Amino acid sequence: MRYEDDAGRGAGRTPEPGDRQDGLSFGGDERDERYADDYEGRGEEHDEDYDADYGEDYEADYGEDYDDHPVDALLADEESEEAPEPGKLRGRRRSAVRRLAGWAAAIAVIAAMAGGAWFGAKELLGFGYEDYQGAGQGDVVVQVEQGDSTAAIAARLVKAGVVASSEAFLEAAENNEDIRSIQPGYYQLKKRMSGAAAVRAIVADEARVGHVQIRSGTQLDDLRQPNGEKIPGIYSLLSKATCAKIDGKSTCVPVKELRKVAETADLTKLGVPRWLASGAKKAPKERRLEGMVLPGVYDIKPGWSAEEVLKEVLSASAAQFEAVGLPDTAKATKRTAYEVVVIASIVEREAVKNDFGKVARVIYNRLDDGMRLEMDSTINYVLDRPHIRTSPKDRARPGPYNSYQNTSLPPTPISSPSTDAINAALKPPRGSWLYFVKCEKNGLSCFSTSFDEHQRNVADARKRGVW
Repeated sequence: MRYEDDAGRGAGRTPEPGDRQDGLSFGGDERDERYADDYEGRGEEHDEDYDADYGEDYEADYGEDYDDHPVDALLADEESEEAPEPGKLRGRRRSAVRRLAGWAAAIAVIAAMAGGAWFGAKELLGFGYEDYQGAGQGDVVVQVEQGDSTAAIAARLVKAGVVASSEAFLEAAENNEDIRSIQPGYYQLKKRMSGAAAVRAIVADEARVGHVQIRSGTQLDDLRQPNGEKIPGIYSLLSKATCAKIDGKSTCVPVKELRKVAETADLTKLGVPRWLASGAKKAPKERRLEGMVLPGVYDIKPGWSAEEVLKEVLSASAAQFEAVGLPDTAKATKRTAYEVVVIASIVEREAVKNDFGKVARVIYNRLDDGMRLEMDSTINYVLDRPHIRTSPKDRARPGPYNSYQNTSLPPTPISSPSTDAINAALKPPRGSWLYFVKCEKNGLSCFSTSFDEHQRNVADARKRGVW
């Protein structure tokens, strides 16, 4: 007797004692012996029955595909237009279909689990990020420091409440080339901005506030051109740099407040080196900061007080003085460090860069010989004029800054000297020159050791329309 699986042939017959199916016994030992005897007696009958029932069915159902790839054969059979005969889809084929369905279900579950894991990883690992909407509201000033990376800037914006997350800013800045050229300084932005809005805002020209450049030769007070045009002095430049409107309120520090602090405050508490503060003790109070703010680019935070503004620029200038070696390097000149700064300020106003060294040497030679400097720049300093030339009336004005009447240096510097002018005053070239006059249209001067030679140079310069 044959036994078939529960999904195929012979389904529904009740097993008899001793029957076995798939290695399971339905009887006991005696029934096992009956089964063994019956099996030995069947022999060829069993093989013929198996071939008749299975061999022909599988060959008809699968053909050659059965040996090559049972799954492909099964799929091909399912797509066949010819309907199978009743009972044809038997045990093994139906089991394969069930296995395919199980695999498909398992794959779907795995995909769902993977999707959930990805979403969770995004949240936990930061692939997702918070971001505000819109252009923001309310004003805030954020500082970008020297060496800040884009990530560092993003962190500062998060701390200031500008953007919701660093990722929001970095994502928006990824393809923005301008973000990489942001300079150190202060930037006025809005609070609660989207990352994209923050990127657009911070690279805009109007975002940077408190930025000021002080050029060499600038003095504390404004100068006036003959046509009435004003050339801003250091006080005016600093005052303008303090100006911004934060939530509709102006942050400007007036010139008069800066001047008041400069005239009354303890200079060392403002960041002035002691050797400079000591040299300015005898200076007129309204001019005692002259020459102490060196040329450079400064960043002033809107909202600072007058004291904070001056401390920022004076402390930064002190570092520049230290960089050129002052006060120690002044010893070789046989002048005090403060006098070196005064000489450098005159050099800055009298000459072009290529002549700095020679003009410094003329000043030293005249001082050593007890001669008056006779520098027009010192007279024009108190007249708030940018010119070099002076009239006889101007030269007749008495005062400590009139170098046509005094044989000493003026009591203070007369401008903001560059480090080039300071270095020229510290190490002037050797030479016996006592006179110079502008003799070239590019600003270069002709130098001489005698007054007669100087007069000839002046006459030639006038003849050529240079002086």
